[in-house]
Amino acid sequence: MDSTSAAVAGAVTFLWLGMVLAISFLEAPLKFRAPGVTIPIGLGIGRTVFRALNLAEAVLAVTVAVAVATGGPSAAVVTLTAVAVAVLVAQLGLVRPRLNRRSDAVLAGEDPAEHRSRAHLAYIALEIVKVLALLALGCAALAG
Repeated sequence: MDSTSAAVAGAVTFLWLGMVLAISFLEAPLKFRAPGVTIPIGLGIGRTVFRALNLAEAVLAVTVAVAVATGGPSAAVVTLTAVAVAVLVAQLGLVRPRLNRRSDAVLAGEDPAEHRSRAHLAYIALEIVKVLALLALGCAALAG
Protein backbone atom coordinates (compact mmCIF):
# COMPACT_ATOMS: atom_id res chain seq x y z
CA MET A 1 0.00 0.00 0.00
CA ASP A 2 1.36 3.46 -0.73
CA SER A 3 2.44 5.34 2.39
CA THR A 4 -0.17 8.12 2.27
CA SER A 5 -3.09 5.72 1.80
CA ALA A 6 -1.70 3.41 4.47
CA ALA A 7 -1.34 6.30 6.94
CA VAL A 8 -4.87 7.56 6.26
CA ALA A 9 -6.40 4.07 6.38
CA GLY A 10 -4.53 3.22 9.58
CA ALA A 11 -5.33 6.47 11.37
CA VAL A 12 -8.99 6.49 10.41
CA THR A 13 -9.36 2.80 11.26
CA PHE A 14 -7.92 3.33 14.74
CA LEU A 15 -10.15 6.38 15.24
CA TRP A 16 -13.15 4.25 14.25
CA LEU A 17 -11.99 1.48 16.60
CA GLY A 18 -11.61 3.92 19.49
CA MET A 19 -15.08 5.32 18.99
CA VAL A 20 -16.65 1.85 18.94
CA LEU A 21 -14.77 0.77 22.05
CA ALA A 22 -15.63 3.96 23.94
CA ILE A 23 -19.32 3.99 23.09
CA SER A 24 -20.31 0.35 22.76
CA PHE A 25 -18.19 -1.15 25.49
CA LEU A 26 -17.91 1.73 27.95
CA GLU A 27 -20.69 4.33 27.67
CA ALA A 28 -23.55 1.99 26.74
CA PRO A 29 -23.35 -0.36 29.71
CA LEU A 30 -22.34 2.30 32.23
CA LYS A 31 -25.16 4.75 31.57
CA PHE A 32 -27.71 2.43 33.17
CA ARG A 33 -25.64 2.32 36.37
CA ALA A 34 -25.69 6.09 36.87
CA PRO A 35 -27.94 7.33 39.68
CA GLY A 36 -31.38 8.38 38.50
CA VAL A 37 -31.08 6.94 34.99
CA THR A 38 -34.23 4.99 34.32
CA ILE A 39 -34.63 2.55 31.44
CA PRO A 40 -36.59 5.08 29.33
CA ILE A 41 -33.99 7.80 29.94
CA GLY A 42 -31.15 5.37 29.20
CA LEU A 43 -32.85 4.22 26.01
CA GLY A 44 -33.37 7.81 24.89
CA ILE A 45 -29.72 8.63 25.52
CA GLY A 46 -28.60 5.40 23.87
CA ARG A 47 -30.64 6.01 20.73
CA THR A 48 -29.20 9.50 20.35
CA VAL A 49 -25.62 8.40 21.03
CA PHE A 50 -25.76 5.37 18.74
CA ARG A 51 -27.40 7.37 15.95
CA ALA A 52 -24.47 9.79 16.10
CA LEU A 53 -21.93 6.96 16.40
CA ASN A 54 -23.37 5.11 13.43
CA LEU A 55 -23.34 8.26 11.30
CA ALA A 56 -19.69 8.86 12.23
CA GLU A 57 -18.93 5.19 11.54
CA ALA A 58 -20.46 5.46 8.07
CA VAL A 59 -18.27 8.47 7.27
CA LEU A 60 -15.18 6.71 8.65
CA ALA A 61 -15.99 3.51 6.73
CA VAL A 62 -16.24 5.43 3.46
CA THR A 63 -12.96 7.22 4.23
CA VAL A 64 -11.18 3.93 4.98
CA ALA A 65 -12.64 2.29 1.87
CA VAL A 66 -11.48 5.16 -0.36
CA ALA A 67 -7.99 5.16 1.18
CA VAL A 68 -7.73 1.40 0.73
CA ALA A 69 -9.12 1.45 -2.82
CA THR A 70 -6.66 4.11 -3.94
CA GLY A 71 -3.59 2.75 -2.18
CA GLY A 72 -2.71 -0.53 -3.85
CA PRO A 73 -3.67 -2.64 -0.81
CA SER A 74 -2.81 -6.23 -0.01
CA ALA A 75 -5.50 -8.90 -0.16
CA ALA A 76 -5.59 -8.95 3.66
CA VAL A 77 -6.29 -5.20 3.84
CA VAL A 78 -9.07 -5.50 1.25
CA THR A 79 -10.62 -8.46 3.07
CA LEU A 80 -10.48 -6.79 6.49
CA THR A 81 -11.96 -3.59 5.06
CA ALA A 82 -14.79 -5.60 3.51
CA VAL A 83 -15.45 -7.40 6.80
CA ALA A 84 -15.57 -4.18 8.84
CA VAL A 85 -17.84 -2.45 6.33
CA ALA A 86 -20.10 -5.52 5.94
CA VAL A 87 -20.52 -5.78 9.71
CA LEU A 88 -21.46 -2.09 9.91
CA VAL A 89 -23.97 -2.52 7.08
CA ALA A 90 -25.48 -5.56 8.84
CA GLN A 91 -25.75 -3.64 12.09
CA LEU A 92 -27.41 -0.66 10.43
CA GLY A 93 -29.64 -2.57 8.04
CA LEU A 94 -30.62 -5.65 10.02
CA VAL A 95 -30.08 -5.19 13.74
CA ARG A 96 -30.65 -1.48 14.40
CA PRO A 97 -34.22 -1.54 13.01
CA ARG A 98 -35.06 -4.37 15.44
CA LEU A 99 -33.44 -2.48 18.31
CA ASN A 100 -35.37 0.66 17.38
CA ARG A 101 -38.69 -1.26 17.37
CA ARG A 102 -37.79 -2.76 20.73
CA SER A 103 -36.89 0.58 22.30
CA ASP A 104 -40.07 2.10 20.84
CA ALA A 105 -42.10 -0.61 22.60
CA VAL A 106 -40.31 -0.09 25.91
CA LEU A 107 -40.70 3.68 25.66
CA ALA A 108 -44.42 3.12 24.98
CA GLY A 109 -44.72 1.27 28.29
CA GLU A 110 -43.90 -2.39 27.55
CA ASP A 111 -42.08 -4.11 30.39
CA PRO A 112 -38.54 -4.83 29.12
CA ALA A 113 -38.30 -7.94 31.32
CA GLU A 114 -41.49 -9.38 29.85
CA HIS A 115 -40.19 -9.95 26.31
CA ARG A 116 -36.41 -10.33 26.09
CA SER A 117 -34.82 -9.30 22.82
CA ARG A 118 -31.94 -11.14 21.18
CA ALA A 119 -31.18 -8.15 18.98
CA HIS A 120 -28.83 -6.71 21.62
CA LEU A 121 -26.88 -9.96 21.67
CA ALA A 122 -26.63 -9.91 17.88
CA TYR A 123 -25.45 -6.30 17.95
CA ILE A 124 -22.81 -7.08 20.60
CA ALA A 125 -21.58 -10.13 18.65
CA LEU A 126 -21.26 -7.99 15.53
CA GLU A 127 -19.47 -5.29 17.55
CA ILE A 128 -16.91 -7.85 18.69
CA VAL A 129 -16.34 -9.02 15.11
CA LYS A 130 -16.04 -5.40 13.98
CA VAL A 131 -13.55 -4.55 16.75
CA LEU A 132 -11.36 -7.51 15.82
CA ALA A 133 -11.57 -6.64 12.11
CA LEU A 134 -10.72 -2.98 12.78
CA LEU A 135 -7.78 -3.88 14.99
CA ALA A 136 -6.39 -6.26 12.37
CA LEU A 137 -7.12 -3.78 9.56
CA GLY A 138 -5.35 -0.90 11.29
CA CYS A 139 -2.29 -3.05 11.92
CA ALA A 140 -2.28 -4.50 8.39
CA ALA A 141 -2.72 -1.08 6.77
CA LEU A 142 0.15 0.44 8.72
CA ALA A 143 2.36 -2.61 8.14
CA GLY A 144 2.32 -2.13 4.44
